Parts: sequence; C-alpha cells; structure tokens
Amino acid sequence: MDKIKFNAPDTGEEIEFFVLEQTTIGGSNYILVTEEEEDDGECFILKEVGASEDDVTYEFLEDEDEFLSIGKVFSELFDDADIEF
Repeated sequence: MDKIKFNAPDTGEEIEFFVLEQTTIGGSNYILVTEEEEDDGECFILKEVGASEDDVTYEFLEDEDEFLSIGKVFSELFDDADIEF
C-alpha cells in the first residue's frame, strides 16, 4: 500500500496516510486515504489542487455535495468493504 506524507495546513504537522484508492472524475484527481494500515480506521478524501515536478498538493475535500458524490464512487470501488461517508 502506498504511503504519502501530508502537512496539515493549520499546524504544519506532518501526517502519514496510506492510500487506499485513487480516481479521476471530471478532470480532478482524488485519493481515499487512512492513517491506519490495518484494522478499521477513519478515511479521508483528498483532492489534488496543484502539482509540480517534485510535489503534489492535496486538500481535504470539504464541499459536502462533492464529498458525498466522490464518496459514493469510492464506495462502489470497494463493494466488498463497509465504507460509510
């Protein structure tokens, strides 16, 4: 499972996430991540908001309508798992 490092915007704290899945919808890239490699854990949806040769910038998906729409797509990709959004 791929792991990414994310700097929290409000604290600058570095957080490691495990990437569960990624998808592109309407030209935007999204990743489904969790802090736990195993067991049940909280999932987050991150949206790519910028990219350079060395770095990709993601933000937590906060728009409720977009979150529910993208969450539904990820739920369908994991039809054997119980993911709640």
